[in-house]
Amino acid sequence: QVQPVESGGGSVQAGGSTRLSCVPSSKLYSFACVGWFRQAPGKAREAVATIYQSGFGTYYGDSVKGRFTISRDDTTDTVYLQMDSLKPEDSAMYFCAGDGAGYSRACEAKFKNGDFRFWGRGTQVTVSS
Repeated sequence: QVQPVESGGGSVQAGGSTRLSCVPSSKLYSFACVGWFRQAPGKAREAVATIYQSGFGTYYGDSVKGRFTISRDDTTDTVYLQMDSLKPEDSAMYFCAGDGAGYSRACEAKFKNGDFRFWGRGTQVTVSS
């Protein structure tokens, strides 16, 4: 079964930046809709950002708007999450999720509902003050 595979993350100082990457585990498959979610210990999962195809639609959670940017490189089928102006409250396990979607609004609905079929194992981001 195809699965998103995350990389990047690690430890970073508050105010700093880092970038996460997500690729499908199989080059034979491409997700039209890719989302990033995060979950901190004891907290509910939070929708961070999502992108439809090459950027025809991008959506962000309120807590990251203006600081995080989601993008896609079609040549490598890699989705990036650029995280700037990081805060300690951004510390969490970040998960990439992928699925098909016929149009941008369908991808947005998946993002809002967390309704993705394929999930990665996550990568930890820790922001220290």
